[in-house]
Amino acid sequence: MSRDELEKKEFYGLGIAPTLLERIEALGFKHPTPIQFKAIPIACTGEDVVGIAQTGTGKTLAFSIPMLQQMAARGKKGLILLPTRELAIQVETTLEKLAGPLGLRTVLLIGGVNPNPQIKKLRLKPHVIIATPGRLIDMMQQKHARLDQIGVLVLDEADRMLDMGFAPQLKKILATVPSERQTMLFSATMPEQIASIARQYMKSPLRVEVAPAGTTAESVEQEMFIVPKNDKTELLKRLLTEYKGTILVFCRTKHGASKLARSIRGMGHSSAEIHSNRSQNQRQEALRGFTNGKYRVMVATDIAARGIDVKNIELVVNYDLPDQLEDYVHRIGRTGRAGSTGKAISFAAPEQKNDIIQIERLIKATLTVKTPEGELIERKDRAGSGGGSRSRSGGGGRGGRSGGGRPGRARTRGPSKRY
Repeated sequence: MSRDELEKKEFYGLGIAPTLLERIEALGFKHPTPIQFKAIPIACTGEDVVGIAQTGTGKTLAFSIPMLQQMAARGKKGLILLPTRELAIQVETTLEKLAGPLGLRTVLLIGGVNPNPQIKKLRLKPHVIIATPGRLIDMMQQKHARLDQIGVLVLDEADRMLDMGFAPQLKKILATVPSERQTMLFSATMPEQIASIARQYMKSPLRVEVAPAGTTAESVEQEMFIVPKNDKTELLKRLLTEYKGTILVFCRTKHGASKLARSIRGMGHSSAEIHSNRSQNQRQEALRGFTNGKYRVMVATDIAARGIDVKNIELVVNYDLPDQLEDYVHRIGRTGRAGSTGKAISFAAPEQKNDIIQIERLIKATLTVKTPEGELIERKDRAGSGGGSRSRSGGGGRGGRSGGGRPGRARTRGPSKRY
C-alpha cells in the first residue's frame, strides 16, 4: 500500500471501540501507520499476533489499542515486556495518554530506580504492568507482583530482549502467566529463537509483516566512510559543523561513549551520554535534555538503539559499527521516523570492509562508500546488496550534488578510490 493510499485510511473501521476512537482522535492521531492498519483489526478480535516491523513505525499503538479493548472485553489485566528502561518509559507515557482518562491504572517496573514507589503502585492493583524482565522477576520473587490475572501479554522488541540475554527470564514469565490469554509479539527481525517462542507460547498466531526483516527506512539516506581509527574524531568534528540539527552518535562501548562525549564538549558542542554506567536519573535527564534542546548531541551505546523516541533527529552517526550487525537497522531507525527524512553516516575501519558487505546483505541495498575527504570509493564487488535492490544511500537527491558540499555527500566529479 502506498503512502498516499494509507493517508486516506482512518482508525475508524479497524474494529476499535468508540471510546478508544475518541481518545485516538483527541491525541491527534489521524491516519494509521502500516503496522497499525494491519495488526489492529486482527488483534482487536483477540487473535494472537506476530508483528514484524522496523523501529519507528508505530508499534506502540498497534498493540496498546487492542490490549485496552481486549482487557475491557475480558475483564483481565495486561502485561507489556520490553528490553530497556527507556523503551518501557515511552510505552507507559503513551498508555497513560491513551488509557488514563478512561480510569485505567498503569505501573512501570524498571531497574535503576527506587523500587518502593513501584511496590506501592502494585498494591493498588494496576490494570497494566509495563516492565523490563529483570525487575518484574524481582517483584515476582518478593511476592509483590502476581501474573495470575493477566489476560493480554505483549512482548515488544522481542529480538532485542533475546540479544540482551533475557531468554531465561522470558521463559520464567511465560510459564507463569495464564495459558488462556492473548499474546502479541512484536519484533524488527524474526530469528529462529523468536519463531520458537511463537510456536511454543502462542496459539496459531497470525503474522503481520510490513517490511522484510532487516529492511531500513526508505526515508533514511545512508553513507559509509572508510576511516582509520585515529581519524574518526576529526571526521566527526567536521560533521558536527556541517550538520546543524540534533545528532545521535553511537559508540560500541560505554567507556568509548563517555570519552567521546567529553571530546565533543571540548569541540564546543553541548553533549550528553547514555549507557549502562549512567544511573536511571542521569539517563532520563540526558533524554529530556536531548529532546528539549539542552543537548544538541547525544552519545550512546546500543542500549539506546531502540530506546530513544525523539522526533526530528537530523543525523545518526555510527562512530563504531555495532557488534551485532543487525543493530545497524535499529540505530539508523532513530532518524527518519514517522515519514520524515533523515541521514545516517557510519564510520568503518579499513579492516571492516567485510562488515560493510554483511550490512548490505542485511538491508538489501548498496551503500555509498567514501574516503574521509568525501571521495567516492569504487567498489570491486556488489554482491552484498542483493539483486536489483536500489540503493537508499546518497546517490540521488541531496547526495547527488557536484563539487565538495558536506563531508558525507557524494561527489560526482574527480577520481574514485578502489578497495
